[in-house]
Amino acid sequence: MRSRIGGVLLLVALSLAAPSAFARPRGSIAESGIARQRLAHLQRGINLSKWFAGASDASTYTKEHFETAITAQDVALIRKMGFDYVRLSVDPRPMFQEKQSDQIDSDYLTQLDAALKMLLDEGLAVDIDIYADPDFKGRLATDDEFVEEFADFWRALARHWAELDPNRVFFEILNEPGGKDSYRWYGVEAKLATAIRDGAPRQTIIATGAHWSDDDDLVFLEPLRDPNVIYTFHFYEPHVFTHQGATWSTNYWHSLKGVPYPSNPENVQAVMTQVTDPVHRLALERYGMDRWNGARIDGEISQVAAWASHWNAPVICNEFGVYRKNADPTDRAAWISDVRTSLEKHGIGWAMWDYDGGFDVVNRQAGKTVPDATTVRALGLTMPASPN
Repeated sequence: MRSRIGGVLLLVALSLAAPSAFARPRGSIAESGIARQRLAHLQRGINLSKWFAGASDASTYTKEHFETAITAQDVALIRKMGFDYVRLSVDPRPMFQEKQSDQIDSDYLTQLDAALKMLLDEGLAVDIDIYADPDFKGRLATDDEFVEEFADFWRALARHWAELDPNRVFFEILNEPGGKDSYRWYGVEAKLATAIRDGAPRQTIIATGAHWSDDDDLVFLEPLRDPNVIYTFHFYEPHVFTHQGATWSTNYWHSLKGVPYPSNPENVQAVMTQVTDPVHRLALERYGMDRWNGARIDGEISQVAAWASHWNAPVICNEFGVYRKNADPTDRAAWISDVRTSLEKHGIGWAMWDYDGGFDVVNRQAGKTVPDATTVRALGLTMPASPN
C-alpha cells in the first residue's frame, strides 16, 4: 500500500513539474480532419445579434419580434451580398429552467427551429452561438452546480438538433465566457463540450478562450481532446478606435470621436485634446506611437495562426468590426479591410459583427434595408444588383 501511494505521489509530482511529458503528440487534435473539412462552410460570415439575443428583458422575445427582426428578405440579402454563413446568437434565458434545464421551452424552440430552417433553405451555414448575459456567465465562473445544469441544457439542445446537416450547423459553446480564471474556463469548456458531444455525435463544436475571446485568450488555451472542434477568437484591437462612442464598456470611450486609423504620433494629437484625464490621454498617445496599421494587425493575427499551426487546430474569427457611431467611415473601412485581408492571408474564416446592430453592414432607411457599399467593399464582397 505504501509503495503504491508513493507511486501515485510521484506521478502527480511529475505532472506538475513537467506537464510536457504527458502532453498529447503534436498534431493529434484534428487528426480526423472533419472539423477542418467543414471550415469550407465558414469563410465569410455575418453576425445576427438582435434576433434571438441582445435584449435586456427576455420578455421582449415574442413571436412578433422573431418574425420581424430578421425576415426572409434579410436572409436573401445576406446571401446576395456573398456571405456563406451566419452566426446566430441565442439568449438561453427563455429556454433555461433552473433544476430541470434539460426540459427546454417548446414555444421558443419552435421559433428557433423556424429561423434555422429559413437560414438553411437559403443555402447558408449556421453557427449557433449561446449568447448569455453577464449574470448567467458569472454563475458559470463560480458555481459548479450551475455548470452541471448548463451541461444538461446543452446536451438536450444538441440532441434536438443532432439530425441537422453537420456540414452546415455548428454548435458554439458560449460567447465571450467572461470570468477571471482562464484555468477554470478550460475545465468548464471541456465539461460542456462533452455534454454537446453526448447529444450530437456528428456535429462540429466551436470552442473559445476565456474572458472576451480575444486572440491572447485563444493562444492561452490548449485544445480539447475532442477531434471535431473548431476554435474561435474575436478581434477588436485597438479598442480606442473600434469602440469610439461605445457606452457599454470603458467609460471614456463614449466621448471619443474621430479617432484615426491608421495611427501615428502626429494624427492622434487632435483627438487627445478631447480628453481631459491624463491616463486616458496617455492611452491615445500610445495608440499613436503603436502605429496601428495593416502590418500591426497582421502581427497580432499571425500569433493565432502560429497557435493553430502548432496544435494543428482549425481556427475562425467570428467577431470583428468597428462601431459606426463616431468612427470616420473611410478609416472604419480601412480597418475592416486590413483585418479581413490578414485573416484571409492566414486561411482563417471570418464573421463580421454585425448585420444591423451598431457595427452594421446594412442601413435601415425608410422601411428599406440597404447594404452599405463602403463596408461591403471592405469585406471583399460585391454589392447586390437588386438589394431588396
